[in-house]
Amino acid sequence: MPYNPEIHHRRSIRLPEYDYSQEGLYFVTICVHNRKLLFGKIIDDIMLLNDAGLMLEKWFNRCTEHFKDIECLEKIIMPNHIHCIWHNTGEKQDTSKGEKGEHTGSPLHHIVQWFKTMTTNEYIRGVKEKGWVPFEKHLWQRNYYEHIIRNQQSYEEISCYIIENPIHWHDDELFCHEQ
Repeated sequence: MPYNPEIHHRRSIRLPEYDYSQEGLYFVTICVHNRKLLFGKIIDDIMLLNDAGLMLEKWFNRCTEHFKDIECLEKIIMPNHIHCIWHNTGEKQDTSKGEKGEHTGSPLHHIVQWFKTMTTNEYIRGVKEKGWVPFEKHLWQRNYYEHIIRNQQSYEEISCYIIENPIHWHDDELFCHEQ
């Protein structure tokens, strides 16, 4: 369905005119739909991943196999969200598929979409085969938060935030009591 401003009122949080396939560092947060606690627990300020959390970690690490221009840097999987930094190296990708209008690099939204798809599919299998906690309608919230990291100081502050996230869990805006 083409965009129709009369019925489509969702405002994009992306920077207009910014090419998200270009070289750069991107801080991304992806949240579970309804903030359900699905990926483990924080005990004594340490995130202990359950099987679903380990599955997320696996797919995060596989991003580099699927997107050759992406490096996975810092990440933390929390009970109901993931924070990570992806580095787009800016290397040109194979465009021999003949797709018109596509970027030569990997746009950030393609990476997030791929990650959500892979983890959702495996999570569904985990619910059916391993008794994982079911989710309602969607595993992930519709959108995601991203921030373009523009300098070394910002990178260091965000990296520290990611690493220390379990320590500050009870103060986190995404904190949700056990369900």
